[in-house]
Amino acid sequence: MSNTDPMAGPHAYDQYSQNSQYPHNAPSPQNSPYPPQSPPPPRPRRERREGGARRTGLIVHTIADVAAAFLGLWILLYLLEANQGNVFVEFVHGVADWLAWWSQDVFTMDTEGLRVLLNYGLPAVIYLLVGHGISARLNRM
Repeated sequence: MSNTDPMAGPHAYDQYSQNSQYPHNAPSPQNSPYPPQSPPPPRPRRERREGGARRTGLIVHTIADVAAAFLGLWILLYLLEANQGNVFVEFVHGVADWLAWWSQDVFTMDTEGLRVLLNYGLPAVIYLLVGHGISARLNRM
């Protein structure tokens, strides 16, 4: 019994194992026994629209997640009593205030931690629900 490999030797698809693009004894594209490959057909118009809707849905989903993350981070920093004079804490607080401007003082509690949790947690939940809902709707298109 012989142990010869029927595929042994350089082939056109074996070009990456050689230093040159076309080895000296491999067929060049002009002399190849295989028919030339044509590019794939263009996608139908509907598929292109679906791709755009999916991309838009992903962008909306990501923006909602980032907004909720900033609000959640501010709640966490506040509850853990982070240094309010720190540049990073000031930045997160500024972004959270900008995102939650419409919900400031919806809840007026005597406990400051609970007030911050509710006044910044409400917009975080709403951003997540609305953003993920819009994203799901766009992905179904």
